[in-house]
Amino acid sequence: MAATIPFPKGCIRAGFQGRFKRFTVKADGPDGPITAHTNNTGSMLGLLRPGRTALFSPATNPARKLKWTFEAVRVHDFWVGINTQTPNRMLRAAFDARAIPEMRNYTEYKSEAKSGTSRLDARLDGPDGTLWVECKNVTMVEDGRACFPDAVTERGQKHLRELMDLAAQGDRVALFFLIQRPDGECFGPADFIDPVYADLFAEALEKGVEAWPFVADVDESGIHLGRRLKVKL
Repeated sequence: MAATIPFPKGCIRAGFQGRFKRFTVKADGPDGPITAHTNNTGSMLGLLRPGRTALFSPATNPARKLKWTFEAVRVHDFWVGINTQTPNRMLRAAFDARAIPEMRNYTEYKSEAKSGTSRLDARLDGPDGTLWVECKNVTMVEDGRACFPDAVTERGQKHLRELMDLAAQGDRVALFFLIQRPDGECFGPADFIDPVYADLFAEALEKGVEAWPFVADVDESGIHLGRRLKVKL
């Protein structure tokens, strides 16, 4: 069974204008200007160019101030998904569909699971014991290499340290990277943006943290789990 996250009904195309606040973008919609919410606080390096076609989904809560959510942007001849909630939702969809081999021997799934003083995106339990998974959204590709992060991330560095601590305690731990664009040939840390994260990532792999980079195939119907990429440091 395929792992897919459909977009809500009523999505629209609009011409991207710009990002004016941390969580706000503006665009030229089919019926006039729109102001939309974006949950992606990263730099989205190379994506947010005025005039590009963007995809917006309607808010499911009628009381929400901003009636649209920024879902994807058209780059060259493909869509790039930018919604940072998608990796968590896709991990759950992949668990339900048994789409990722490493998760097939687990029977229980808990989102936002507490570990010490922190919360990680998922905890899986089953015959193989406990598996902790942290999800990351990837939107940047440089010279065929999908890269994370697109800005310095102290939060991401903290997560790597937490995963290494869990691995040292004997738990299985993994990072699920969802690359929401099709042009990456491999995956690696963005050492040219956050060298601290890159060093910690390499250390984490040595200490048993698994990395699962998967491409997401994005179209106007939704987001579909695609092929797996190799990790190259």
